[in-house]
Amino acid sequence: MLRRLILLIALLGFGQAWALTPEQAGAIAAGDSDDRVKVLNDVVSAADVALAPFIQAMLDDTVKAAGGKAYIVQGDKVVEAATGAAATLPPDAEDVVNNNRMRRELEAALAVLKLVSPDVAVRRAAIAELKDDVDEGKLVLIEKAIGAETDADLKGRLELLRAAVLISSADPARRAAAAAALSGSSSPATRSLLLEKLASEQDPKVKAAIQAAIDSVQSQLAWGERLGVLFTGASLGSILLLVALGLAITYGLMGVINMAHGELMMIGAYATYVVQNIFRQHLPGLFDWYILVAIPAAFLTSALVGAVLERTVIRWLYGRPLETLLATWGISLVLMQAVRSLFGAQNVGVENPSWMSGGVQVLPNLVLPYNRLAILVFAVLVLAGVAVLIGRTRLGLFVRGVTQNRRMASCVGVNTARIDMLAFSLGAGIAGLAGCALSQVGNVGPDLGQGYIVDSFMVVVLGGVGQLAGTVYAALGLGILNKLLEGWAGAVLAKIMVLVFIVIFIQKRPQGLFAIKGRSAEA
Repeated sequence: MLRRLILLIALLGFGQAWALTPEQAGAIAAGDSDDRVKVLNDVVSAADVALAPFIQAMLDDTVKAAGGKAYIVQGDKVVEAATGAAATLPPDAEDVVNNNRMRRELEAALAVLKLVSPDVAVRRAAIAELKDDVDEGKLVLIEKAIGAETDADLKGRLELLRAAVLISSADPARRAAAAAALSGSSSPATRSLLLEKLASEQDPKVKAAIQAAIDSVQSQLAWGERLGVLFTGASLGSILLLVALGLAITYGLMGVINMAHGELMMIGAYATYVVQNIFRQHLPGLFDWYILVAIPAAFLTSALVGAVLERTVIRWLYGRPLETLLATWGISLVLMQAVRSLFGAQNVGVENPSWMSGGVQVLPNLVLPYNRLAILVFAVLVLAGVAVLIGRTRLGLFVRGVTQNRRMASCVGVNTARIDMLAFSLGAGIAGLAGCALSQVGNVGPDLGQGYIVDSFMVVVLGGVGQLAGTVYAALGLGILNKLLEGWAGAVLAKIMVLVFIVIFIQKRPQGLFAIKGRSAEA
């Protein structure tokens, strides 16, 4: 609708200024495709922005042709395409048909005309649109746009666009000069173009220039690839941190080997899925904010399940690690089957809010997704909350007291059974938060927790049992190390190498990265 309004305004206000003759308009509207494209390129090379409405009308299929002339039909209004003057549509007028090639040429022509727009944003969008689809027919206008461009950044982009056109020139000297100009680019599309031209180039000098340009572009792209690996590793590390934080409490502080920790995380993910569906059905206008309700819902749901498990099973198994491992492993199977019965065995999708979709482009080959950035921030907030809770609150004091000397804590009036339940519920709730975060980067299924339970145990053991700081360093370190090794050896070998590294490290330093200061009060 907006396009049509702009077109109508242009028709009424700029019709007499079009650099278009009736013969040219008719030739563009009808005839052989090669002839139509040639006339279109000749007209566009005049760089008259007022031609844009006619080209847009061609794309909107509102142009009819008769007697070698073209007419634009806008509702009840009919104007002659060449002059913009009101006209009567001839009875033998036929619809203009644009095949795929002609439509591509029209779109490219419209984008080229935007290069001389007075609006900087329009010019920037036009360059981005043209970078993968432009030919020598548009070179005159590109060079004119370079001469008129005042923005230094856009001028540099236009010069790269010009070089991308000249790399296909019939003149070897122009191809070599274009390759040299493209060597300053840091775009993956430029590398692909140069590789394509290298394969078909016959001139040795030009071939050498193209190869040098490829090497230069590749060296610039390497920085984006390195930063991308670091970001991906930090993103994986933040997820491992969220998963391991809850385990750092249940295993690190309480000594409970909880093999159902991954399933508590899965419950948090399914709680997010349920909240999403409630908002979609009953509050569609507020759907983008369902995550603000899903976070506490995931925490409370997993914490409640954790409290039930602690009161019914775990409380009888403190100090018996083998029995705890077997019991929680059985509980994990029960929880997975319960989820399959309630939601089905297939994965379910959790949709990102609109403000978490997309990403920020830092480099031409590096885009940071908003959902992973949000998880990084979320992990930092959860970590800060846990640190404050353990180190600065009454509950945290009781948890540390019970951990260090259960009998003495009981003697001074601490309800150790209640603290055990609250601590285990806290660890389970944090696992639910991890599940909520994971639901934003992948599908949710009954087996979701199985892929993280081993990694989370490795994080806690490597960081040092009972040490939150060690958990942070271990999670980020393992995340980045895993992604670095994946790029070198593949995903499977990377996992094996990380596991071997942790085994060797624990052999040399059994207490992990950070050891508990002093000696155990229970010794």
